[in-house]
Amino acid sequence: MEPRLRIEVAALLPGWLSLLLWFSALSCSVSSPASLSPSLVPQVRTSNNFGRAFLSLDKCNACIGTSICKKFFKEEIRFDNWLSSHPELPLDYLPSYPANYSDDSKTWRPVEISRLVSKHQNEISDRRICASAALPKTCSIERVLRKTVRFQKWLQAKRLTPDLVQIFPGAEGWPLPKYLGSCGRFLVSTSTSPLHEFYGAPPDQAADLAYQLLRVLESLRSNDLNYFLYFTRVDATMFGILNNGHLFIRDASALGVIDKQEGSQAATRARENKDIFSCLVTGCQAELSSCDTIPEKQSLVLVCQQVLPQLLQGKFSSPVQEQIDVLLAKCGEGVQPDPEVLRAASQLKDILRPLRTCDPRFAYRYPDCKYNDKF
Repeated sequence: MEPRLRIEVAALLPGWLSLLLWFSALSCSVSSPASLSPSLVPQVRTSNNFGRAFLSLDKCNACIGTSICKKFFKEEIRFDNWLSSHPELPLDYLPSYPANYSDDSKTWRPVEISRLVSKHQNEISDRRICASAALPKTCSIERVLRKTVRFQKWLQAKRLTPDLVQIFPGAEGWPLPKYLGSCGRFLVSTSTSPLHEFYGAPPDQAADLAYQLLRVLESLRSNDLNYFLYFTRVDATMFGILNNGHLFIRDASALGVIDKQEGSQAATRARENKDIFSCLVTGCQAELSSCDTIPEKQSLVLVCQQVLPQLLQGKFSSPVQEQIDVLLAKCGEGVQPDPEVLRAASQLKDILRPLRTCDPRFAYRYPDCKYNDKF
């Protein structure tokens, strides 16, 4: 794993290492090419034709990470309704789409196709890019960006991965789904069920999911690599559960990242290197926040306010439910100092741990949980 190298290469980007601002605005970069040049895009049947406009290949021909475009054009990635006898393309304004993925066109597994930001936000970014070059709003986005100094530096980089799920891969322990590839302005990852679908789960499963979520937030806040990842907003759709019961962050668009080793030096560099890339999300006049203004408690407060109450409400008998409710209230109090919120979250985690059961429903830790209290 080379996270420090990756961050240093991508430190050319604005926003004091906030990957939310980096390339969520423009899901386009260089690495191994993840889209096809116009001459290489194969012609496919009209009924199943994604079209360059839908995938945004006409906007961005050098997308992040590993190309998965061939899978789309070979129809080995299909939207759910493609499996019907009358296939249609889905609505083009949704942030993500359930789909099916195959390596042999015979066996299929569920995946998720996601935009890094909304179609509307991409359109705003496109207009700003074209306006920066005094060109019409339908200008070639890639052509404008390739002329910038920053883009030329990226072209010379040996490795450049501005997308969060690649910089912090799930295979190396980060709570993010497996990244399969990118095409245009879309990325493809393993499929998960959103957390809100489990609000009616039985008590032991609710306790397990809440416990996992608190551990996820703890790992984002404190880890061996000295990064501080935090949410700017949360809702239950941002967290997902795999078939084995394992909880992941399914939507990383509201995650910010601070390299605690770099600290304020990265913020200073970002202010000095403002260009069109700095204006894609917030506008050119917006001031960058200081790393020091993000409290450690931020993600916990948001989750304890907006996610955990719905998951844990009324699930347990007295006095356990009362203890949980009191700790959730303390954890969700934004006016409390960091140590108080962190202490409440830790106590809540201690209460939830023994409420979990060890059985095959929790395959991500079964049967290990039968022999080791660690699980």
